[in-house]
Amino acid sequence: MQATAYTYDPETRTGQVLLDDGTPVPFDAQAFDAGGLRLLRPGQRVRIETEGEGAARRITLVTLHTF
Repeated sequence: MQATAYTYDPETRTGQVLLDDGTPVPFDAQAFDAGGLRLLRPGQRVRIETEGEGAARRITLVTLHTF
């Protein structure tokens, strides 16, 4: 799934992405670290993997979107 980086805190390695419908979804340090990234800038397109549905949905991976 694709999303857009919305917020990112380099100290905690947490933040939020916006899904294409505008829904913000938070991610934790574990999901950020799983993608191997060192930095994330707001507005970057990212690829995410999630588990769960609705309010229980959580991001398990954040990485850069590549074509």
